[in-house]
Amino acid sequence: MTNQRDMLKQVADGTLSVDEALARMQKDKEVDLGFAKADLSRPKRCGVSEVIYAAGKTPVQVAEIAAALHGKQAPVMATKATAAHYDAVRAQFPDAEWHETARIITLHAGNRPKPIGGVAVVAAGTSDLPIAEEAAVTAEFFGARVDRFTDVGVAGVHRLVNRIDLIRQARVVIAVAGMEGALPSVLGGLIDRPLIAVPTSVGYGMNLNGLAALLAMLNSCAPGITVVNVDNGFGAGVAATLINRLEPT
Repeated sequence: MTNQRDMLKQVADGTLSVDEALARMQKDKEVDLGFAKADLSRPKRCGVSEVIYAAGKTPVQVAEIAAALHGKQAPVMATKATAAHYDAVRAQFPDAEWHETARIITLHAGNRPKPIGGVAVVAAGTSDLPIAEEAAVTAEFFGARVDRFTDVGVAGVHRLVNRIDLIRQARVVIAVAGMEGALPSVLGGLIDRPLIAVPTSVGYGMNLNGLAALLAMLNSCAPGITVVNVDNGFGAGVAATLINRLEPT
């Protein structure tokens, strides 16, 4: 990217016009692909780089956006991806990784930072794993140390109680559950950490594709629970990442 200090010096000494300087600045902020604009300045604005939402995009489009980001030394992540999306990206970048359960493609730029802090991803059931893994892989991608706790839902609450001391060691906890969505309420009464609840579309009958779990989490009597939308493991992973970066008091 352009060194803005040097560019401003060029404007000051007359070797670069104001219009050309503005054009270069804009070029450093995004890459216009016609069908999409890759946002390069998001890390400075928001703390995390832009992520490709692969659903609804063709494999070729996902690969083109990935190439635009990687060409600017930006890390690449694509969520809600398919194997076909991955094959298109891997054809250009053999180092790209496929996280099958999470449905995520990652491609790192340069050396990976050493993981910091601690995020606990707690999944109620095995059927919740795709969304739990989406949250876990997202947090790991953005530099968090992640511990996974799987199949510890309230149908066998002893499984959760047996691991609660380990969960309490995290800086932030993500609780992923479908069905009636009770796991965050139970956890909320047992831990003193920020708790992000993720409802999933897993459940029988009138689960309503996750609406039942979403409403249960929003109406939890345990205070301090933050709830993301149904199946939004990515959003929970980003929120946990930003919390995890805060210096402990």
